[in-house]
Amino acid sequence: MSSNEEKFDGILLSMAREHEGGVQELLDTFFSFLCRKTDYYSGPMREVAEKLVLEKFRKYAEIADKVIAEKNKEKEEAENKRRQRLEQKKRQEEELLAANAKPKIVELTDEEADSLQKKLNNDKNDVNGSDGVKGDNERENKDNESKGDDEDEDEADKNKLKPNAGNGCDLENYSWTQTLSEIDVRLPLKVAFKVKARDIVVEYKKRHLKVGLKGHTPIIDGELYNEIKIEDCIWVLQEMNTIVITLQKVHQMEWWSKLVTTDPDMNTKKVNPEASKLGDLDGETRSMVEKMMYDQRQKELGLPTSEDQKKQDLLKKFMEQHPEMDFTNCKFN
Repeated sequence: MSSNEEKFDGILLSMAREHEGGVQELLDTFFSFLCRKTDYYSGPMREVAEKLVLEKFRKYAEIADKVIAEKNKEKEEAENKRRQRLEQKKRQEEELLAANAKPKIVELTDEEADSLQKKLNNDKNDVNGSDGVKGDNERENKDNESKGDDEDEDEADKNKLKPNAGNGCDLENYSWTQTLSEIDVRLPLKVAFKVKARDIVVEYKKRHLKVGLKGHTPIIDGELYNEIKIEDCIWVLQEMNTIVITLQKVHQMEWWSKLVTTDPDMNTKKVNPEASKLGDLDGETRSMVEKMMYDQRQKELGLPTSEDQKKQDLLKKFMEQHPEMDFTNCKFN
């Protein structure tokens, strides 16, 4: 489409809004103008004028058909991708359930039953003794640790929102959840009429999202926290009152602390990695994420990370291979 065609869009859109009767009323006004203010209908060229109208109609009808066909194709491809992702997730969940399935009841032999009963009796005696006090102390320490969790929080994180069950945020006009690979946004529509898909405006850009109803102030219209894959993003209207949008992250190794830059910050340190679906990631990315999660836990416990353990193993192997060397006074970083 040329810029010459687009330069009148503002005027035409303004005219269209003034015609509550729609296209029929707009065309009536246009041909009335030609009749009243021009010689379009007069003279020997009337048949040519009629032919010209039909030519222009057919020209843009053909263009419109191509645009509609392309949109339907994109919509079908997006729906196929969404269906494939859902099927893949379902298969992975079924495989995980099958892998974790274990028998609930195990039949013991008479010897195993006697041995188990003796062990239970011994454990009971230990609990009634000094170990019982130790158990109480451990439980008390755990309670204290739980109470002090918020107190140990960094000063910079104290005013940040805590993540919801889906590692995202519940805000006034919408809520969102996330995994390392994608974000799901739910926008309940607070209107008194039944909404149809054609009433909805959803516009994606690489780092911008606009969502709302035609003729209303957008519910979301702002810069995203990070980049998204536009071609893999989809949206649906659920129960005629909720817009559900799935955004695919470009960078799949980070947690978003907000959906758009104007949102309040969410504390990503309190994100629960297990709540995300690591099974959705490819093998290499999943291994990297699991390594990061392991190293983070080790650091929190004051234990060596995977890299530290690797260095220690190499050092131990070297010392075993060279028993003649004295490492007593050596200091290793």
